[in-house]
Amino acid sequence: MATSEIIFEVTELMEGGYEARALGHSIFTQGEDWHELKEMARDAVLCHFDEADVPRGIRLHLVREDAFGE
Repeated sequence: MATSEIIFEVTELMEGGYEARALGHSIFTQGEDWHELKEMARDAVLCHFDEADVPRGIRLHLVREDAFGE
């Protein structure tokens, strides 16, 4: 039975580009820009699951870390 959606936690790399890790699955990918990341995430999901089990949706959740003082 296919999962309805798979969620990736995305972080922006200091050297440029993005990396994404799927929550609850062993899927990792990266892209030089947001458009490429979306394509790479789609390809990674298609490679990871059997055809009958491919999730119907992919969600990219961008996480930004910001540290600051007083």
